[in-house]
Amino acid sequence: MSGENLIHQKNIKLNMSRRIRRTPFTKKVEECGVSDFTVVNHMLLPKGFKNSVEEDYWHLRKEVQVWDVSCQRQVQISGPDAEKLVQKMTPRSIKKMETGKCFYIPIIDETAGMINDPVLLKLDDDMFWISIADSDILLWAKGIALGSGYNVEIVEPDVYPLAIQGPKSEDLLVSIFGKDIKKLKFFNFKVFDFLGTKQIIARSGYSKQDGFEIYFKGFETHFNEIELGEKLWDIVWDYGQKFNISPGCPNLIDRIEAGLMSYGNDFTRENNPLECNLEKYCKQEDDHDFIGKHALRKIQSEGIKQQMRGIIFDGEPCKPIGVPLPVYSKNNKKIGQIASGIYSPRIKKNIGLSMINRDFWDLGNEVFINTLNGKNRKGIITSLPFPD
Repeated sequence: MSGENLIHQKNIKLNMSRRIRRTPFTKKVEECGVSDFTVVNHMLLPKGFKNSVEEDYWHLRKEVQVWDVSCQRQVQISGPDAEKLVQKMTPRSIKKMETGKCFYIPIIDETAGMINDPVLLKLDDDMFWISIADSDILLWAKGIALGSGYNVEIVEPDVYPLAIQGPKSEDLLVSIFGKDIKKLKFFNFKVFDFLGTKQIIARSGYSKQDGFEIYFKGFETHFNEIELGEKLWDIVWDYGQKFNISPGCPNLIDRIEAGLMSYGNDFTRENNPLECNLEKYCKQEDDHDFIGKHALRKIQSEGIKQQMRGIIFDGEPCKPIGVPLPVYSKNNKKIGQIASGIYSPRIKKNIGLSMINRDFWDLGNEVFINTLNGKNRKGIITSLPFPD
């Protein structure tokens, strides 16, 4: 089934304009031989380099990579009512959130539909960054603030995350920023000095491996006529040579194995956080008010009709899925679709993510995946993340 479910788009080019923004690292990414881009939050995101997805996967699991993920735009909310506004946007309580912490938060609309699943950073009692997936949360936040009369300022700061991912990421960053890097716990951040500037570094990242994200600030700052962002890339690259560093990007195999969902692909505004396995961020005992609370409580009372599951399925190794693949039960009833799927060289099977109907979502259930050439492939429902 190799290639049968992949949309081939040869000789199609992405025309650049001011609506598609470059990043402080785009020039370096191009010098490293980027082969593909996509656009997230109106900004370029590298999608591939010289290596195959599988080669990149094995390198990520064993070594260290540098990713330009500047497309993770920040919505900065500051002012006396900053915490009130952020809390209004999510069912997860941030009452006990401390400065220096990162929280994964679902953001929902009035129907409890997911409109983003960002990482929230608390910079101070009156300042937060919402590191967003691909939807315009800045405008949503502005609308809520205006409608509620909150005393806040909402802007998109000049912040461009650079991810350092892989098991050797800690050693690499220690060599650049010092031993305090080792003190960073997962989903915590600290401020580090870089050539006279202050940069936030968090232990986080869009992979199953250990890693960090440098929330680089200083696009317009020059260092001896070299953009500071390019200087940061060069230093990471140079120090990374002894750790076998490679340019990279979020790896589809690693992402699916980790059960990391992609907003707009694996789930949309049509899905609620319970369907996305985010019930632990929607505790009914949390009594704060938030948009969509009534709708979410109703769903919690009545139960959900589908939920995200992993699927392991047979067949020849499949390439990245470009068109969703229908999932059927043994009695030929459609029960879901795989939106993200690929062959896992570790599991030695094809794997995918799918919302599965309640009557069929039990682990171990046998299903069938219909490929674009009309063939049915046998599969089973599995847990997330995929078992080691």
